[in-house]
Amino acid sequence: MDVCGTSDPYVKVYILPDKKKKFETKVHRKTLSPSFNETFLHKITYVELASKTLVFAVYDFDRFLKHDQIGQVTVPLNSVDLGKVIEEWRDIEKPDNSSDRENKLGDLCFSLRYVPTSGKLTVVILEAKNLKKMDVGGLSDPYVKLSLLQNGKRIKKKKTTIKKCTLNPYYNEAFTFEVPFETIQQTMLVVTVVDYDRISCSDPIGQVVLGCHSSGTELRHWSDTLANPRRPIAQWHTLREISEKYD
Repeated sequence: MDVCGTSDPYVKVYILPDKKKKFETKVHRKTLSPSFNETFLHKITYVELASKTLVFAVYDFDRFLKHDQIGQVTVPLNSVDLGKVIEEWRDIEKPDNSSDRENKLGDLCFSLRYVPTSGKLTVVILEAKNLKKMDVGGLSDPYVKLSLLQNGKRIKKKKTTIKKCTLNPYYNEAFTFEVPFETIQQTMLVVTVVDYDRISCSDPIGQVVLGCHSSGTELRHWSDTLANPRRPIAQWHTLREISEKYD
């Protein structure tokens, strides 16, 4: 998938049709033959098995662009004997675009920079693309809201300017939070894209939650930031539905 002829593959594992719980493997750099050997646990009752399908979606990681899906393997759980351990090779099929529903809310690119000595966390909201259409005219008036939480309580919030009538806004706006090094493990950053409405209540489009207790791409971005102090780390994130309000 890369220009140099290799990939940075990782695998998303989830159950259809609900996708309530998703797991991601680690990213393996510059290889076409990765070995993962990672274990994930899904809890499913026996009654539910007949209607569930296990999906292994293989992606090529890219820090600055949207991750490309290489392909996927689908396993209807009513077609396998789960009474024993199954180890087998299966061909990777072309991505099912209809299963790409997780991208329907859009993508957001921002950078993080943390300086432990001064306790400053700088967030630069760069741009968003393919945002969900929220207005009658098929566009949105998006802005980005940032909330800093510690031990589950919001202690600071900031927001970008509003970009009118666009699904692909460009911001390049920087925000700095005071986060002492001794509190960084209890800190959570919630980044929410909101459609502004002058008359009625503004509607959230989707959000990204980062912190030491996040997972997948979000945890990877947070961990890379802490592992590279003073260095801005930029990354694209797929917006997720808002399952919990942090305000």
